[in-house]
Amino acid sequence: MPRLTRDRRHGVRFSLNGHPVSVEAEARLSLSDLLRHVVGATGTHVGCEHGVCGACTVEIDGAPARACLVLAGQVEGMSIRTVEGLEPEPGRLSVLQEAFRAHHGLQCGFCTPGILMTLDSLFRRRPDAGEDEIRDHLSGHLCRCTGYAPIMRAALAARDVLMREERHA
Repeated sequence: MPRLTRDRRHGVRFSLNGHPVSVEAEARLSLSDLLRHVVGATGTHVGCEHGVCGACTVEIDGAPARACLVLAGQVEGMSIRTVEGLEPEPGRLSVLQEAFRAHHGLQCGFCTPGILMTLDSLFRRRPDAGEDEIRDHLSGHLCRCTGYAPIMRAALAARDVLMREERHA
């Protein structure tokens, strides 16, 4: 029987925000820790480490996922998108990020990356999502600072801009 060691490392290759990444990672390392501590993508925040708070939400192959619940080795060959990947170009905020800034949808900012990733995924699939659908998607995120009113105002404002842009495209 092979002997298991704590520091057994495996090669992991994936795409991060459109760029290829190849790293060595321990088998038990979470994707959130891989992103933050190995790759340096610190926009993905780690809150509860149980998948409850939503702060670590990223997109894996286009679908929102809690990075604290995914092992680094599970993303082999996959496409990961983090909050750093929302910028349409370096130094320019996305429509969603700009709406959060303009409508004070963040305060301390800890929960914001996960919320942005969830909303980005929703609006790319359903740019006309209604208020109830937006609330439903945000129900898996915990925010202690803003109350949820500014977050909803920002989400609805971003949705409206995205819908206008889609009509004019």
